[in-house]
Amino acid sequence: MAVSTSFAATFALESAVQLSTTPAAARRSMVCGLSRRSGCGGVVTRRRGGRLASVLCQVGSGEAVKGMSENGRVSSLSALEQLKTSAADRYTKEKSSILVIGLSIHTTPVEMREKLAIPEADWPRAIEELCNLNHIEEAAVLSTCNRMEIYVVALSQHRGVKEVTDWMSKTSGIPVMELCELRFLLYNKDATQHLFEVSAGLDSLVLGEGQILAQVKQVVRIGQGVVGFGRNISGLFQHAITVGKRVRSETSIAAGAVSVSSAAVELALMKLPESSHSAARMLVIGAGKMGKLVIKHLISKGCTKVVVVNRSEEKVAAIREEMKDAEIIYKPLTEMFAYAAEADVVFTSTASESPLFLKEHVENLPPASPEVGGLRLFVDISVPRNVGSCVDELETSKVYNVDDLKEVVAANKEERLRKAMEAQVIIGEETKQFEAWRDSLETVPTIKKLRAYAERIRVAELEKCLSKLGDDIPKKSKKAVDDLSRGIVNKLLHGPMQHLRCDGSDSRTLTETLENMHALNRMFSLETEISVLEQKIRAKVEQIQKFWRFWLTFTIQVIAAPNSAELEQGKLSSGENASDMKCDAGDILLAWRFLGKETKKEKGVS
Repeated sequence: MAVSTSFAATFALESAVQLSTTPAAARRSMVCGLSRRSGCGGVVTRRRGGRLASVLCQVGSGEAVKGMSENGRVSSLSALEQLKTSAADRYTKEKSSILVIGLSIHTTPVEMREKLAIPEADWPRAIEELCNLNHIEEAAVLSTCNRMEIYVVALSQHRGVKEVTDWMSKTSGIPVMELCELRFLLYNKDATQHLFEVSAGLDSLVLGEGQILAQVKQVVRIGQGVVGFGRNISGLFQHAITVGKRVRSETSIAAGAVSVSSAAVELALMKLPESSHSAARMLVIGAGKMGKLVIKHLISKGCTKVVVVNRSEEKVAAIREEMKDAEIIYKPLTEMFAYAAEADVVFTSTASESPLFLKEHVENLPPASPEVGGLRLFVDISVPRNVGSCVDELETSKVYNVDDLKEVVAANKEERLRKAMEAQVIIGEETKQFEAWRDSLETVPTIKKLRAYAERIRVAELEKCLSKLGDDIPKKSKKAVDDLSRGIVNKLLHGPMQHLRCDGSDSRTLTETLENMHALNRMFSLETEISVLEQKIRAKVEQIQKFWRFWLTFTIQVIAAPNSAELEQGKLSSGENASDMKCDAGDILLAWRFLGKETKKEKGVS
């Protein structure tokens, strides 16, 4: 009976999709066929005019399973129970995975990265959207000019990757197939090690550059208070900051290191005639962190005058106060094109999501000065780009972006690799420490509940003892009895607590520790809190039930009024639409797994 009902329900859900896309003329005969095939008996009573009076549809009735042999029924039931049990165990016994899905300057051109770039102000919204996906518990976004990386804690690796990739495709407009060709995927230990390398500056275009560490810190600062920036992801990024600091303090990786901004200045000077370095007219658009560093490096290279275009003068005034060795001139954004016409080199580093310079803006500008060969250079270190690639089509202009900085950092490759090897030793040590910390989190709920369970018993027995001793017992005696009860409980708990430790301090593996944890949960009937997965699946179960009710009502209306215009569009007379029932095969399987888990709970199976 249970097998027949489950099969009929699944079959009916598949059939509902067929019905909603089938022409009305064929729908009536299709419903009749479905009734016979699924064992669905129907009694229809009509009023004059063809209006439906009553419909009785009994899905999975006893009549439908009378033909099944006893052996076949038992065998099918056993197979169904095994499927449910294995699916539920997969989510309850396996540890969630840390994943990183990303694109970086090493694998992806800037044209693609800029489409995926997410401004810092939108990081909380992105985290919330990611955590609303079925298999994602926690999330973080690291979006810079050189990389776009999504870090998540996923209940299922395969489904987690699929959901995040689909989300990236939806937000960027890039087809999933293109993303899959360029993205990189790392799991658990590899994902941890990657972030530590990023924070240490080993994965940067410029080895050891310090700006990426500040960007990792910004992820933590913005993530504070955001619900989806949970314990695992928060711990990962905070540990990454520690690694970045340690690598820079214990190795020489930061000695002589340059940033993206300094590399941009070096690139510009490489492309200019050497004799023109001191006379070239420099324009910097944007006075943020990157712009400030560009100005600083220009001055260190002997530049004595820099024009800075910015929305407001406050930041430029602060830079002028700090760098008094050069003339720094502020100009508002409205005069940008006028001062671009007077510049030989234009550096852009703003957060604008649309280009500031296009071909039509530049083609009428006068040529650059003869000292630089009449060619105006645009060095764009923004992502998304501030200078359109179309500007490069002009004979009087040349455009460089962050991808072109590889030319600058190609020098001293052997020295860079030697420094990286020193840092990798530290990263290996820190990765082990983080993995041990994360493993220890698995047993924290059990430890807390076991202590609470023991404390409840201790307090209850202490009260019984004190009540027997009477009200006139001295405070000193009360304290002695209380201390005795605490000491006994602590000594009894010491053994179990030791076997729940998994912090890398002994040879015990995570598997052994988890087996001990499950054993304690069974022995002391420690209730587990509802997981994020269960909350999401219960919502899905409700959605599927709504879909099921829609299908039944839809079937009734097909039989009653097969030529209805509303039914042609897959709508009920109430206005509900089949496309509004956002429920696919994956949702049904997810709910089935949950129902299997609930069945286990009811039967008392651990």
